[in-house]
Amino acid sequence: MIINTLKTIFKRDLNQLINEIELYQNESLIWHVEKEISNSAGNLCLHLIGNLNTYIGSVFGNTNYIRNRPLEFSLKNVPKSDLIQKIDATILVVEEALNAIKEDDLKMDYPLLVFENKTSTEFMLIHLTTHLSYHLGQINYHRRLLNE
Repeated sequence: MIINTLKTIFKRDLNQLINEIELYQNESLIWHVEKEISNSAGNLCLHLIGNLNTYIGSVFGNTNYIRNRPLEFSLKNVPKSDLIQKIDATILVVEEALNAIKEDDLKMDYPLLVFENKTSTEFMLIHLTTHLSYHLGQINYHRRLLNE
């Protein structure tokens, strides 16, 4: 039951991420930073893509994704169309990987040590939904501040 809920939330929020990126009227503003805001919407988008491909795609989907986390925050001026294509691909990876998880697997330890202590797979997947939502909100706010 929770697997279907997680799939629904990930798909909804990743589609909303596409919507947010598409709503930037001036594509260059996707990469704009100012004052104490050090992460652009584009870099947050790349970070979310890397995060989900690592902690869901690679772990449960066996995608062999290799993450370059520093690049998620240093890469600039990726075309909007490329970002959207990467999000679309991430939607498929997440859905396929979640299809491989059984309800009983949720109570098992998550295979990687991500935090100070081991967590359950269920905890990690719920954490990943809130991480996505957190940065999605930042991107929404960034866009609304900068759109003319």
